[in-house]
Amino acid sequence: MMKDFVDGTAYNNEQGNRARKLFAAVVLAALDDAIADDKKYGNGPEQIARWARSRDGREVLSCAGIDPNERVVAGLMEFVGKGVRTSVALSREESERRHAAELESRAA
Repeated sequence: MMKDFVDGTAYNNEQGNRARKLFAAVVLAALDDAIADDKKYGNGPEQIARWARSRDGREVLSCAGIDPNERVVAGLMEFVGKGVRTSVALSREESERRHAAELESRAA
């Protein structure tokens, strides 16, 4: 009986994680769209702010596990203003993380 409960809880948790990842992908797509708008029209930060403050945007951010507050909106605007596509930013961050871990392991 307990095993069924644990299996069900694990399954539900996994489903929740999948849903959060799906909504996070939508947030990344919205960022990339705003970056493209910024390059074309110069209004990317305003576009992402408008989206993040909209009912749909707040819902998507919440479902992605992100609190849709003004600090988050400011961070999204700053990210868009830098003009670095999300895939590039994420791969750069991963590269920096690996480099830091390598330096740490050499020092130990």
